[in-house]
Amino acid sequence: MVGLVLLGVLVLVVGGCVCVVWSSRGGPRWVRGVATLTLAAGDMVRGAQRRRRRRGLNGNPSGEG
Repeated sequence: MVGLVLLGVLVLVVGGCVCVVWSSRGGPRWVRGVATLTLAAGDMVRGAQRRRRRRGLNGNPSGEG
């Protein structure tokens, strides 16, 4: 069951990446919308990682990272 969920997430991620590339080459409107959502989700993940690092929650006890 967990493998099926992970496979679904993988399909969504790959599909989002395909839409980003396709929209950069002038794809249809719906592709540009999916690409915008994909890039926004990536920005949110990167922002969360930066906040975790600033708080020292990266799991590295030495503080390096």
